[in-house]
Amino acid sequence: MKKYLLFWSTILFTFSALQMAVAQKSANSTFDWQGHRGTRGLAPENTIPAFLKALEFPVTTLELDVVVSKDGQLIVSHDPWMSDHICSHPNGTPVDSAEVKNLKILELTYAEIKHYDCGRRGNSSFPQQVPQPAHKPSLDDMLAALIAYCLEQNRPLPLFNIEIKSQPEWDGIFTPAPEKIAELLLHIAGRPGLKNMVCIQSFDVRALEAVHEQAPDMTTALLVENTDSWKDNLGRLSFQPDIYSPYFKLLRKRHIRKLHKRGIRVIPWTVNTVEDMKRLRRKGVDG
Repeated sequence: MKKYLLFWSTILFTFSALQMAVAQKSANSTFDWQGHRGTRGLAPENTIPAFLKALEFPVTTLELDVVVSKDGQLIVSHDPWMSDHICSHPNGTPVDSAEVKNLKILELTYAEIKHYDCGRRGNSSFPQQVPQPAHKPSLDDMLAALIAYCLEQNRPLPLFNIEIKSQPEWDGIFTPAPEKIAELLLHIAGRPGLKNMVCIQSFDVRALEAVHEQAPDMTTALLVENTDSWKDNLGRLSFQPDIYSPYFKLLRKRHIRKLHKRGIRVIPWTVNTVEDMKRLRRKGVDG
């Protein structure tokens, strides 16, 4: 453990304060280009190959999701189970839809998770995605791979927008309580050199409340998929998040203007076409 922590301290210290400041400034003063689940359209989502592929483009931020394994590691995954759309058993057999909910990441150790491939099958929704061997990585392993790549390429680290995947009906079944997930995530995100480069987002207001209680100065984003007003959604929190992130089709220019007056940045999800990107930029979104 001491050797591992020393590795982290050494590799993070290698990045100068200037490099990190440049990355942080890019999110605050210019448009924030985010790579959704890495580069989901080009490489298997939420895998190390997808995040490394994203760094070939001028992305500002890498967006990803985390759940928790049986041995308490944060695993980069959109779902708290092995998806029948993209994953295969250790023997190569595709995961079937009937067994998905029995393949809970919360009941698998990271060593077991690494035997499930989630890249070879590709993704029919993204025909340009290149199928390749890939497993769901731990957040630690993903960050270590990115740091090593950025050092090798003399590239500033990107920012990280990390979603806590939780909802009340999952508690104790697919995920721990949101307070525990927040604790695990802040243990990593609070490391020297990383804290100012991480935003924690969630649809679950309980998760954001837990983050704010444990680390009041952590950057947070409220994800929204309902049709309630932005005032009602913000009113569900006891504090003001830094970022408001609604489904992009629900966003109106007047909403952006009013949120900006409150000092809240607006970064909608998930925009996949150039036309929509241009339209939203004209409306004044921040990313």
